This record gives sequence, C-alpha cells and structure tokens, in this order.
Amino acid sequence: MHSPIAPSRVTTAQVFAIAGPAMVANLTTPLIGIVSTTAIGRLGDATLLGGVAMASVLFDCIFWLFGFLRMSTVAFTAQSLGAGESQELRPILLRGLIVASLVGAALIALQIPLAALLFGAMGGSEGVTRAAKTYFIIRIWSSPLALANYVVLGWLIGQARATLALTTQVTINVINMAATVLLVLVFDLGISGAAVAAVIAEAAGLLLGILIAQRLCRGQPAISRATLFERTKLMRLLSVNRDILIRTAALIAAFLFFTAQGARAGDVTLAANSVLNNFLMISAFFLDGLANAAQQLCGSAYGAQNRNAFARAVKLVIIWGFGFAFAVAVCFLLFGPALIDIMTASADVRRVARDYLPFVVFAPLLGVFAFGYDGIYIGATWARDMRNLMLLSLLIFLTAWFALRSFGNAGLWGAFLVHYAARGGLQAARYPALLRKSFKT
Repeated sequence: MHSPIAPSRVTTAQVFAIAGPAMVANLTTPLIGIVSTTAIGRLGDATLLGGVAMASVLFDCIFWLFGFLRMSTVAFTAQSLGAGESQELRPILLRGLIVASLVGAALIALQIPLAALLFGAMGGSEGVTRAAKTYFIIRIWSSPLALANYVVLGWLIGQARATLALTTQVTINVINMAATVLLVLVFDLGISGAAVAAVIAEAAGLLLGILIAQRLCRGQPAISRATLFERTKLMRLLSVNRDILIRTAALIAAFLFFTAQGARAGDVTLAANSVLNNFLMISAFFLDGLANAAQQLCGSAYGAQNRNAFARAVKLVIIWGFGFAFAVAVCFLLFGPALIDIMTASADVRRVARDYLPFVVFAPLLGVFAFGYDGIYIGATWARDMRNLMLLSLLIFLTAWFALRSFGNAGLWGAFLVHYAARGGLQAARYPALLRKSFKT
C-alpha cells in the first residue's frame, strides 16, 4: 500500500491540505441539520420541529459517544505513518470496523430500553416526544453504517488522504440532504422521511468508503489473525478508546443537559435553541477542520518523535483557528437574523432565536482552544489527560449553570459559553507539561 510520507516540517500549506477538504466536508454536515430543520419547519408545526430537533441531538450524542472510533483511528494511523510502520495501516482499519459493527449491532438490539431511557431524561412535551420516537426507531438502524463510516473517515484522515475523506463525507451529506427534501416535502413522509434519508445516506457512504479502501489496499497480502488481534496493539487500542469514551461522555452530558433544560423551557424555546444549534455546528465544523489537521500532523510528528514539527503544527492550528473564528462570528452578526427566518416559519421561534443570537456570535472565538487542543491531544493520544480535563470542564459548566439559572435560557447559554472557555483553557494550560514529557529531546 502506498502511503503519503510524514512531513519533517509542518507548513501552512500542509495544514490546509488536510484542513481545507475537511472544512468543506464538515460544512456540508451542519447543512443536514439545516435542511432537516427547514424541511420540517416549513410544515409550520413547532411540535414536529422540536421532535426532529430532540431526536437529532440524541443521535448526534449517541454516535458522538463512539467518536473514539474515528479519533483513535486517526491517531494510530498517523502515528504508524510517522513511525514508518505502513504495514500496520490495514490492521488498524479492520480492528476499527470490527468494533464499529459490534457497537452498532448492540445499539439496534437495545433500541427499546435506550429510547425509553433517553426520552424520559429529556423531559420534552408529549407531542415532541412522540414525534422524536418516530424518528428514533427508524434512524437507529443506521448505527452500524454510521460508526463504520467514522472508522473509514479516520483511516483516510490519518493518512493525510484529505481528498478521499472529503469525497466520502460529501457523498453522505449530499445524499442525506437530497433524500430529506424528496421524502419530506415531495412524498410528504414527514419526520419518518427525514429518518429514512439518514439511513440511505449512511449506507451509500459506507459502500463508497469500502470501495476506496479496497482500491488502496489492492495487491496486499491477507492479514493473519495473530496480526489483527495482537495483544499489545489491542490493549493500547482499548486503553485509548476507554479514555476518549469517558471524555466524550462528559462532553455529551453537557450538551444533553443544555438540550434538556431548553426542552423544559417549552416547545418554542426548544425549537429556537435547535435553530441556533445549527449556527454552533457551522462554527464548530470550521474549527474541527483545523482540528483534523492537528490530529494527523501532530500524530505523524508524534510517531516520528519530531518535537519541532509537532510544536509547529500546534502553532499554526491555533493561529488559523482564531482567523476563521473571527470571520464566522462576523458572518453570524451580519446575516444571523436572515438565516433564522430561512430555517423556521414560526414567528414565535424566530423571535426567541433572535433574542439569543448574540451568544452564538461569541461562541466561535471561545471555541478555538477547545477544538484546536482536542485535535492536538488526540493526535498525541494524550487520552487520559483529555478525559480528566473534560470531566473538570463538565463540573465547571454545571457550576456556572447553577449560578446563572435565575436568568433562564440566557443563563443556560452563558453557562454553555463558560464550558467552551473551560475546555480550551484547561488543555492549553496542561499542554507545555505534556509536550516536555512526550518529547525528551
């Protein structure tokens, strides 16, 4: 298998060779939420909009919980590349796909108790919960497909094959958007149509990803069972995945708490927060594009034990992160009200969403360190420190909400921004010590 060579010195061009396609791919991802929100929103029923919002957040969180499948695959692939161990790339892919299949099958098998637990915790109204359950019982069948797509995406990013990663992501997202419009607005399938569209898109994306992987691996000998299940590699995989899982669970807890508090404030507030959440996703995925570059470049430099390349990648990711964050914040400030009007036809939802728009204007600037250092820590597999700092960030978020709860939804948004700042600040403070520890020379 031919693999890109790990760079000995990181440049801005190398950062954007990975971050650019990732940004394009990531930018189409929130468009799924926007299209789904808009398609259901055009029906003029705040209950249905709240239902698809609640169910979409739940799936984002469920799949996000197992985001270690992508994160660890990026890190191990990049580190193997940097260390010159290209023969390890195929086993990394297969191990990830096996875990994705097992986790996805478990989610399908546990869908009934899982739905009861999650919707009971969310506390939405009867109408919103009923609509959300309709979406849930259909889209849950995409679980093995979506998680396998995480693995393929991570494997491609880890090798700095950004164009191929872009191709798979855009394929999934474009098919999802097209199918949603067709099934919801043309065939009038409502919230069920939005869920079916997601399943169709994940299946198409995985098929493409498998074809790409087969082409890249063409002519390679079969992998032995001993190599695939090598104890040392498996134990490291399990250890890193465990810590990333706990870290992600803490992050998800903050987002679920945010959504649940919005649901308890009423259907209109829930729907307005859902609209604004699409703004957060747009800014987050710009920053996540740079985080993808950090994962690959820092992982490759870590595998090669090249401290200079590692530090250079960190510097460039943070600098460009602030540049993009400022641009996105300005766009939200100028065009936010118009985008809100496009995404929902409800006058009440529009009014409430505009009231809280200033919070999402500041979010990108506060998120630069959070996303940038996430990518850096993942690339270096500093998973234990990620876990501990995220748990502390969750505690800070809950403390901030408790202090601000008398301000209602404004207090909730304020606590959310505090969480953004805490995530990045804590990781930035810990970074120098980890750098010294990981690179002895």
